[in-house]
Amino acid sequence: MSTTTSHTPPGSEGQSQGTAAGPGTRPARVIHNEATTEIPVHLLFRDDADPVKVPLRPAVVARRQGTGEQPRLRCPAPARGRPLPEVDPDLAERPARVLPGAAGVLAGVCGVTGCLATTWWAGLLPPLAARALGLPADPGGGLGPAQWAAYAGAGLFGAFGFGGLARGRTGRAWVLGLFGRYRGTVRRTGLLWVNPLVPRRRVDVRLRHWRSEAMPAADPDGMALRVVVLVVWRVRDTARALLAIDDHETYLRECVESALARVPVEPAGGTRGGATAAGAALTRLVAAETAPVGVEVFSVRPVRVEYAPEVAGAVHRRRIAALDARQRASMLSSVVDSVEDTVTRLTVRGLVELDDYERKVLVRDLTVAFCSGRGEPV
Repeated sequence: MSTTTSHTPPGSEGQSQGTAAGPGTRPARVIHNEATTEIPVHLLFRDDADPVKVPLRPAVVARRQGTGEQPRLRCPAPARGRPLPEVDPDLAERPARVLPGAAGVLAGVCGVTGCLATTWWAGLLPPLAARALGLPADPGGGLGPAQWAAYAGAGLFGAFGFGGLARGRTGRAWVLGLFGRYRGTVRRTGLLWVNPLVPRRRVDVRLRHWRSEAMPAADPDGMALRVVVLVVWRVRDTARALLAIDDHETYLRECVESALARVPVEPAGGTRGGATAAGAALTRLVAAETAPVGVEVFSVRPVRVEYAPEVAGAVHRRRIAALDARQRASMLSSVVDSVEDTVTRLTVRGLVELDDYERKVLVRDLTVAFCSGRGEPV
C-alpha cells in the first residue's frame, strides 16, 4: 500500500486540521508497522514544538494476513524425569529391645534345673545321681499330669533362654521384624539375648568397596568408553536398606551404571579435569540417589578408562597423528629460531655481506642442515 503525504504551510495548518476532524472526511492515514507501533503520517512532518499527543498501540507480533507467514511457535520445554518416590518416613532405623546374654543363660539354667527337679519328682532320677545331688533316693511320685506340666514349663523356659542367645559382632547388625513389621535393629556387640520368636536378618554395616566390571560410558566428544569404577560405601540405615528395596547392593550397581550414562568421563591426559572431575560428578549423583534407601556413598572413582574396541583403533591413530603433528611443529619452530639466530649473528658481526638472493640460499642450506641433523625429513 502506498502512502502520499504533502507538506502543509504553517498558515493553513488549522484549516487542514479542521478538515481532517470534520464529519464525513477521510481520517488521517496511518503507517502500519507490526514490529513497532502505529504512527500517524501527518505527525512525521509537523513543525510544532508541542505536537498533539496520539496514543500509541503496542506492537503486534503475530501472523501477517495475506503473506502466508505461520505463527511463531514456542519451543517446548525439555521433559524432565520424574523424581524418586519418597520412602516411608516412619521407616527409619531405631534400636531394638534386647537383654544381656547373662539373662538368657540364667533362664536356660533355670529351665534345665526345673527339668532335673521334675525328673527327681517323678522318681526317674538314678539313685547314684540323687545321692550325688544330696536328694532322697526315690520320692515315688511317678509320671502324672503335674509332672508332665512341669516338664513342659521347664523345657520351654530353658529353650526360650538358650534359644535367644546371640553373639553381636563389630561391623554386623541384625534387623528384627515380626509379622511384617519392623521391630528395630541390633548393633550391640558381645553376648546378647534376642527374642527367639522374632526373625532376624544380618546386615553388614562396615565400610565396603566394590570394584565394578567394565561398564559402558562416553567421553565429552561422545566416543564410546569402557570404564571400571571403584565405589566406597556402607549401609547407614539398615531398616531402609533391607526393607525399602529388594536388594540394596543391586540397586547401588544400577545407580552407578545410570550415572555413568549421564556423566562424560575423560580418559587420562585430557584437558577437562580428567577422571577427578568425573569422579566428583559421579559421587554426587550416586550419593543423591542412594541416600533415600539408607546407603551412604563416599566416592565413585574411575580406576580404568579405555575406549571401546570398535573405536579404539581409530582413536589410537588419531592420537598418534596429533602427537606427530605437535612434534613436527615444535621441531620446525626450533629450526626456524636456530636459522634466524645464525643468520642474524653472521650479518650483525660483519662476517659476511649478503644480498637477498644469497640470504635466501643461506637460509635454505641452514634449514636443510638443521633438519638433517635432527633426523627429520625436510
